[in-house]
Amino acid sequence: MNLDRQRKAPVYEALERFRKQRVVPFDVPGHKRGRGNAELVRFLGEQCVGIDVNSMKPLDNLCHPVSVIKDAEELTADAFGAEHAFLMVNGTTSAVQAMVLSSVKHGEKIIMPRNVHKSAINALILCGAVPVYIDPKVDTKLGIPLGMELSDVEAAVRENPDAKAILINNPSYYGICSNLQAIVDLAHANGMKALVDEAHGTHLYFGPNLPLCGMKAGADMAAISMHKSGGSLTQSSILLCGKNANIGYISRIVNLTQTTSASYLLIASLDISRRNLALHGHDSFEKVTGMAKYAREEINEIPGYYAYGHELINGGSIYDFDETKLVVNTRGVGLTGIEVYDLLRDEYDIQMEFGDLSNVMAYISIGDRLQDIERLAGALSDIRRLYAKPEQSFFSAEYVTPIVKATPQEAFYAEKEALPIRETVGRISAESVMCYPPGIPIISPGEVVTEEILDYIMTAKEKGCSMQGPESEDISELQVLK
Repeated sequence: MNLDRQRKAPVYEALERFRKQRVVPFDVPGHKRGRGNAELVRFLGEQCVGIDVNSMKPLDNLCHPVSVIKDAEELTADAFGAEHAFLMVNGTTSAVQAMVLSSVKHGEKIIMPRNVHKSAINALILCGAVPVYIDPKVDTKLGIPLGMELSDVEAAVRENPDAKAILINNPSYYGICSNLQAIVDLAHANGMKALVDEAHGTHLYFGPNLPLCGMKAGADMAAISMHKSGGSLTQSSILLCGKNANIGYISRIVNLTQTTSASYLLIASLDISRRNLALHGHDSFEKVTGMAKYAREEINEIPGYYAYGHELINGGSIYDFDETKLVVNTRGVGLTGIEVYDLLRDEYDIQMEFGDLSNVMAYISIGDRLQDIERLAGALSDIRRLYAKPEQSFFSAEYVTPIVKATPQEAFYAEKEALPIRETVGRISAESVMCYPPGIPIISPGEVVTEEILDYIMTAKEKGCSMQGPESEDISELQVLK
């Protein structure tokens, strides 16, 4: 990384120059630097609304960058150790979909863990590729899916030598990492592309003593949620490309779904945040890791909770662990994670990242403070004292092995009918159902509805998880194939 060059922020600097020029706007957006919407200015401020501008020659164009955005993408690639970087303003969803759509076509196979984010499965609906799912092992005590065993990936490659790519989560939402280097090497040895969903792994590129990142492992592409742990604005992300990537073709794929009216607020936030991480990321994420370690120690002093960490590593399904992920298992206090999540928000004004049936997560990053960690630990102790119940048996994992009968695209576009959800057992789903976050489908289009899957959906709904996917808003019906 060239630290002298990394001190620049070309998009941000161009916007500052533009602001000083007092250009008369006869272009969009129609609020005209806020003059047409005083309430918006009061809400966001003149500084923000004044740079909500349209693409123009001095500010470049995200669809075909040739100047300041191109410079910003080159600096991003340098900072992350990539051959090329695309700045993405449609979220990491668009980055994941660009990886998939540029790697597989209709009828071609892609190997992936079944506990992928919905964006990957939705990409298969768009392109008609065929998923070869690897069922993750599960930790039934913690109620979480684990990483892909290398032996399972090897078996999938042997059985599907015509697959075009392997998709890897690094890390998972719960901090679990597979053997990334071995899987990337395996993909390349068999003529397949290695695609890495690093939505929760921006910090892996900068912090010390963290799990291996996609570009260092030699992956062909990696999708990065800069807004999650990197400090940029929500919805701003990055698509990183390795040395053998066909940048021209990937650019065309990106422009299939990326907006033609890119927000300069988002682009500038990526530019500024990249500079911040390049110059200060090592120290920042060293501090983040220390805070998460301290939080883990404090919470594990409270009976009934278990904030897990490196001790889970087994060299296989948990090849490594991202210690910045503070996930707390709540089974020992007799409460589901979503119940603890709701109590923390409603009674203690603490907003957690998510709660599931067994765990609650605090997302520790560069903006957190030690006093906030202490407040969280105190609230968890208070919840145990006031609300604990006898330990209960919840579902064994945030994952139920599916029976796949059709590709996502076939099922999504097939003739279908809506049935009361309890009457759909044995039928093939045409929809996804998921808790969001984390956005991992409990069932996806093309999979058979089973009693176990329905029980999981109904329990998650009953416990207060935020449910998404079906046309039926209250999840009372499910679209199934006729």
